[in-house]
Amino acid sequence: MAKVSNKVKTSDLELKDRLVAINRVTKVTKGGRTFSFSAIVVVGDEKGIVGWGLGKASEVTTAISKGVDAAKKNLVKIPVINGTIPHEQTAKFGGADVLLKPATSGTGVKAGGAMRAVLESVGIHDILAKSKGSSNPHNLVKATMAALLEMRDAYTVAQHRGVSLEKVFKG
Repeated sequence: MAKVSNKVKTSDLELKDRLVAINRVTKVTKGGRTFSFSAIVVVGDEKGIVGWGLGKASEVTTAISKGVDAAKKNLVKIPVINGTIPHEQTAKFGGADVLLKPATSGTGVKAGGAMRAVLESVGIHDILAKSKGSSNPHNLVKATMAALLEMRDAYTVAQHRGVSLEKVFKG
């Protein structure tokens, strides 16, 4: 089965960035303590395109801007149908285990922390999400992105199989 690339070019996109987490790291040296910061950032156009990045620097603002630049380099397209996802999906990354379920219109984004930032950046308005296992924001973002990357809408499935859209639903 050929893997379809869903990488997106950054030109002509209005991307909004969301800060997921900032971590202060202390390095003890002979001269004393040296502080540096790492920032996890999620960017998206709220129309199905999202990417995440990690930035590290000695200042918070520099770390965030590096994270935004890194996020813009790995943007991907996610299928969003009527403000929700096409089907239920689970994914695991490290200790984080996530479950994403489509929801009816008006439900809202039922997700917490790092998952909420990713889902809102994609443009999903109605979803039920559960984080099982680790609440580490690094692994949660990666697990959520892994679950979203495995999403396929019916049109893509029909095109990949070489059949009509009606035949996909009949089985």
